[in-house]
Amino acid sequence: MKGRGVGGRFFLWLSVAFVLGIVVSLVVANFGAAEKKLDRPLERVHDTRDPAFARDLSLLLGPPLVDGNAAEVLVNGDRIFKAMLEDIRSARSTVSFETYIYWDGTIGDEFADALADRARNGVKVHLLLDWVGSTRLDKAALERMKGAGVEVERYHEPHWSHLPRLNNRTHRKILVVDGRVGYTGGVGIADKWRGDAQDADHWRDTHFRVRGPVVAQMQAVFNDNWTKATGRVLHGRLYFPPMEPVSGGMPAQMFSSSPSGGAESMHLMYLLAITSAKTSIELSNSYFVPDELTIRALVEAAKRGVKVRMVVPGPIIDSDVVRGASRADWGPLLEAGVQIAEYQPTMFHCKVLVVDGWFISVGSTNFDNRSFRLNDEANLNLLDEKFAAEQVKVFEHDLSRSKVVTLAAWRDRPWKERAMEWVGQVLKSQL
Repeated sequence: MKGRGVGGRFFLWLSVAFVLGIVVSLVVANFGAAEKKLDRPLERVHDTRDPAFARDLSLLLGPPLVDGNAAEVLVNGDRIFKAMLEDIRSARSTVSFETYIYWDGTIGDEFADALADRARNGVKVHLLLDWVGSTRLDKAALERMKGAGVEVERYHEPHWSHLPRLNNRTHRKILVVDGRVGYTGGVGIADKWRGDAQDADHWRDTHFRVRGPVVAQMQAVFNDNWTKATGRVLHGRLYFPPMEPVSGGMPAQMFSSSPSGGAESMHLMYLLAITSAKTSIELSNSYFVPDELTIRALVEAAKRGVKVRMVVPGPIIDSDVVRGASRADWGPLLEAGVQIAEYQPTMFHCKVLVVDGWFISVGSTNFDNRSFRLNDEANLNLLDEKFAAEQVKVFEHDLSRSKVVTLAAWRDRPWKERAMEWVGQVLKSQL
């Protein structure tokens, strides 16, 4: 009996060790970097207006820039949702929609009804939702869409086959209608984004509506995760119709990244744009938690005479930890003359970069480790002076509603903020 007891304890400890081993392996798989990180500054070899910069975007990062595209900027939810819903309701063949946030509420119901209506009328409707970001989606709305024929998939829903990838979320925000009209930007499907940023309950955000050959690249980026989630490929003229360039249109590319392939690509794209800047950088970003390479690139840009301005969230933010992690790193930037301003009226959720009044990037990507290394992201890149000037005007309007942070004020911040900064720095790799 004594020997049997010893054997039982040995089996128990062996079982515990086995379970702990699995848990540790899953933690390492989910919280470790999938690929080697960029750890060297980029050499400055050209300006953004040099044709070599466009070649780098096409060849070093890919896909290639394509000419003949038209883009329209949509500021805040009332304009963004109105345009998206109008295009969905007019769809004749296909709707491909991927988003991170989809919550219950009035705007969620409007989208559910529009998608369901199109599916009932024979349109092929594909909805790809991140499992984490859509946990607050009303079950009735979900069933209503499915019952109408909408193909709904949840990205990385917990399952034994992909437990090591649970920390990899799709943060992409892509809508493609009939393969001819595309949308991307920062907005999620939730009532927080309704309105016109008029108060703390209505967030500030930007989306772009696009026509032209680059929409095919947007469809291809959607297909990337759709295939991962379903094992099926969407192809043919319904999804990739022949498209002529828009007269007078601009060069554009739909650029994506993922831990399963090219996790550092988005990081590289931002560093390339900052390093190539000659005159100006306007950055609007909702979660600005830069790494050492990014801080160094911005500081060096400021020191060589580039006017660097940023608008980031102020006291109204959905994550105090992120704000703390961000503010902890502002010292070297402020010392170099970088202007950082905190948006005051509401949560600032924009993700727009304008460099030298020429290069524009908008999409789902935050300026943090999670976007650069852990999430699936997608940004639309454009080269156009007139369109860039329009985005600078939008930036300056946001700047007028923001509070500029001085170096003296940053150095004199209270101990409670410093404590939150310490917490943020500890968690920085996951923010």
